[in-house]
Amino acid sequence: MKKLFTPPWWAASPHIQTILPLLFKVARPTTFRQRQELPDGDFIDLDWLGQAQNGEPILVIIHGLEGNTESHYARRMLIEAKKAKLSAVVHHHRGCSGEPNRLARSYHSGDVNDFAFTLAQLKHYYPDSPLYAVGYSLGGNVLAKYQGSTERHSLLERAVVVSAPLKLAACAKRLESGFSTHYQRFLIKRLQQKMLDKINTPELAEQMPISKSQLKKLDTFYLFDDKVTAPLHGFTDVNDYYQQSSGLAYLQHITKPTLVIHAKDDPFMTDDVIPNQEQLSPMVEYELHDFGGHVGFIEGGWPWKPRFYLEHRILEFIQLAGATVSEYAPPSSQRDL
Repeated sequence: MKKLFTPPWWAASPHIQTILPLLFKVARPTTFRQRQELPDGDFIDLDWLGQAQNGEPILVIIHGLEGNTESHYARRMLIEAKKAKLSAVVHHHRGCSGEPNRLARSYHSGDVNDFAFTLAQLKHYYPDSPLYAVGYSLGGNVLAKYQGSTERHSLLERAVVVSAPLKLAACAKRLESGFSTHYQRFLIKRLQQKMLDKINTPELAEQMPISKSQLKKLDTFYLFDDKVTAPLHGFTDVNDYYQQSSGLAYLQHITKPTLVIHAKDDPFMTDDVIPNQEQLSPMVEYELHDFGGHVGFIEGGWPWKPRFYLEHRILEFIQLAGATVSEYAPPSSQRDL
């Protein structure tokens, strides 16, 4: 029987769960970079752990907003994948690998096309390799939408969605109050700097939907998404973007085994991200924990050497190769832990 997640006494706070992993130093795994040229003239970078061999499983890691291979969760997952002798690759969103992307557009919470392109390339070059994926936060929402898309057949055998903002409008509102505003401020500054760099690039400046002075006033996700994300990516406005990109509605259409992990105390979320039974496909196993924060899930150790729940749970799930959800899930697809 799977061990349930319980935080140690010193890490019960959702903010400790969320912030401490950012401060804890994780060894940097050795990776090598592969650049993928995209059909629209842009590029995305993949960071590989080891050399993949056709026929061997490949785990694709999708980072969150403004994350990359250096993100604490990506590093830990790569380290544990190496221990498990599993090939792994980090799929970077556009402009997140340390080099600005070429186009005015960037990436967003519902952008499944780049991820689908990566999977198609992997399947082309490694046709006999089963593909798995884990997506964190924004990357988790992308993964949930990909898995439940009725426009394409998922190339993944199994997938794990962690701390995903499955209802974008509600999550944006949540980040405008209380201590959560600190997370919003930190991330907005990074997004603003990227947009400022593009405004300052002559060949892109005319394509940008805002000026420098306007950019400085966009101090919430709602405003930034309305004035930047939506127009840059073909949405009518922020509400159209949030409605089309939120992963919650896609969960009921998932046809491949998928594990979704949330924490009730996630400071990025509200209860609106929690699906009811009717919103879950029989192929979805849903874990709702009382604690865990945002991509935290510290389950033991001490502040200077924490121990985490996510990596062994992710590996446990994806290594159930050949099993069906009904063989290991409880009678109800929704698990309130």
